[in-house]
Amino acid sequence: MRRVIRWMHFFEDGLIVAVLLFMVLMGVLQIILRNFFGTSLVWIEPFLQNAVLWIGLLGAMIASRRDEHIRIDIASHYLPASVQRWLAVLVDFFTSGICALVAWHSFFFVLGEREFPTSGFAGVPSWVLQAIIPLGFAMIAGRYAILLVLDLLNRRPPMQEPHA
Repeated sequence: MRRVIRWMHFFEDGLIVAVLLFMVLMGVLQIILRNFFGTSLVWIEPFLQNAVLWIGLLGAMIASRRDEHIRIDIASHYLPASVQRWLAVLVDFFTSGICALVAWHSFFFVLGEREFPTSGFAGVPSWVLQAIIPLGFAMIAGRYAILLVLDLLNRRPPMQEPHA
């Protein structure tokens, strides 16, 4: 099981690096084409717009696997440890539930886009580009559901300290 999880993490990391690298290369190419050749590739702008969506959701997925999402953490400084645990249960429950709800509805949105296809860029159907939305939110929901179970079993790993 650990091998599967490692491969999943490797795939997520590789995908975000590849998308970001391709975004930078396409942006530079677009600048060079416009400034030196007076032309551009029409599909680069919509590609970059969709790549931002992918970068955001891939980043959120990676943050969720490390439990490093942004949080307002003032309560943990003032509440006793026993209450903090139940606060974490509540937060994980709501995070998982809201992400599952977004994944569910975005899945049907993507199905609708597939039923009435439009082109995103360069002939790529828009539903393919938007498929990251239900996938990303489902992954985040699943990870927080696991944290919820670990919370209830009192086996949750310690939360990450903020980086300096």
